[in-house]
Amino acid sequence: MKDIFRFKQFDVNQSGCTMKINTDGVLLAVSANQVPLHRIWDVGTGTGVIALMLAQRFPKARVEAIDIDEGAVHCACENFRHSPFADRLSVQHAAVGDFQSAHRFDLIVSNPPFFINSLKNPGEKKSLSRHGSVDFFRQLFSQSEKYLNPGGSFQLIWPLTSRDQVISRGIQGSLALHHERFISSFPQGAPFRVISTFKHEPADHYTQDNFPIYERQGVYTEAYNNLLKPFFIKF
Repeated sequence: MKDIFRFKQFDVNQSGCTMKINTDGVLLAVSANQVPLHRIWDVGTGTGVIALMLAQRFPKARVEAIDIDEGAVHCACENFRHSPFADRLSVQHAAVGDFQSAHRFDLIVSNPPFFINSLKNPGEKKSLSRHGSVDFFRQLFSQSEKYLNPGGSFQLIWPLTSRDQVISRGIQGSLALHHERFISSFPQGAPFRVISTFKHEPADHYTQDNFPIYERQGVYTEAYNNLLKPFFIKF
């Protein structure tokens, strides 16, 4: 079936899910890191691919996922149920501001809606998934402050324009920016996404790195190959 994306250890059926698997989510899943790691919260899980990849990477971690789109929740639920990690994955239909949990998390991840105050897509579901608002990011950071363990990290992938608007408004609250990975298509190209890592503790030394996907046209970088090799069948 054309809507099934096959990984080495699991399959992702994208039928009924508006937001399909994309490079952003995959890169967040392979880049996100935190030690120790026992509980993960995936905000806006979509197909569930980020949660599944993190469950593979961290065999002792439990992953709680949410999505505001009912179709995505059903899609992720089925993908979780048919995976080898089913006993460590759960998903609920909830907006980020309505989420409640008895637990705090060592790692919170999100591939959030991309655009702040931009024109809406005519398709209501796609608009809901892809277009963020200032209020959404306020809720995302507020809930991350609340549910993040003292030594944990909140990591999200987003366009630089969204990042700049959020940080310029101070929406991150008490969470401090510790590290950023700037993602570009080619080594000399401008970054089109950034993975930002926030933590409760003050950042004594902000660090950053650059992550090109391609060495040249059609040839992935060694770093990209190494990160995706445990997951992608073609690597």
